[in-house]
Order: sequence, then C-alpha cells, then structure tokens
Amino acid sequence: MTARLYDLSSSWTFPNTMQEVWNVIADPNMAWPDWWPGCTLAKPLQRAPLIPGASDTEILMATTATLNFKASLGYTLKVSYHPTFVDSPNEIVFDAEGDLHGEGRVTLGALTGGSTRMHIEWRVRPTSRWMSFLSPVAAPAFTHAHRVLMSRGEDGLRQHLARKSNTK
Repeated sequence: MTARLYDLSSSWTFPNTMQEVWNVIADPNMAWPDWWPGCTLAKPLQRAPLIPGASDTEILMATTATLNFKASLGYTLKVSYHPTFVDSPNEIVFDAEGDLHGEGRVTLGALTGGSTRMHIEWRVRPTSRWMSFLSPVAAPAFTHAHRVLMSRGEDGLRQHLARKSNTK
C-alpha cells in the first residue's frame, strides 16, 4: 500500500529584505535549529567534498542536514534535507528523506516597501509504518500538526530576523 501524499503549503511575510531572509533560510550550515522552536539536529551535517573557495551556494548544495521536528501531537519526525536546486535569493528545492519522503520548495518574493513573502511547499509521503497506517483517519490531525509546526517556524524566524536587524 502506497502511503498518502501530503501536499502542504505555507506563506510567511517578513518586514525584511529578500536577501536578509535568504541568508537565514539558505545558510550553508542549515542552522534552522538556531531559530525554529522544536527543531534540533539529529546528527552532524553531512557535506560532500568541496574544492577550496567554494561559494555559499556550492557549499549548500553539498550539504545534507538531518533534523528532528517535535510535532504538537507529541511525536518527532526525523527528516534529512538535501538541496537539489538553488537560485539565490529566489528559490531553493530540497529532497526530503527519513520519516517523510518527497520534495520541498521555498520561494521568496519581494513585496512593496522592501518586505518579503516566503512560500513553502512540501509534497511528501510518510515512511514510518504507524504514520502510513493512521493516515487514512489521522490525515486531518497530521495536517493540523504541520500547520502548528510551520507557525512555530514562522514565529521563530520572525524573531530571529528582528534580533539580527537590531544588532546592525
């Protein structure tokens, strides 16, 4: 039985410039745990060998981050993210493996007044037996848990960007 496909999206708006938002979300060290509540590194970053003087984009493309995300329903998802496409500072596409398998896409767009809209799309399937088994009846709960998790990420990133702006 093929696990249910979840097609999830979120849009966040920040008063910061696209470049300021990009610098945090596309950090080559993928330091999302620094600002995302409930997100921790599951293991050290994996990075393919690079030539000396590699650009931030090349470093990011060579990096895989395995992160734990604590859901509001009490379970933890362990997911590895590996960038497969980077168009700085507009778009980044990730492959996802682990408890979820699929693809994520983050796009940034400039709004009037210098603010930024960030749109996030995930097309993933659960790989854990329990989640796959429960998906037919628990899909609304899993979707709600995703919304809560994303809301925490949005709030964390907003606070992180505000702190960075205040230290300039």
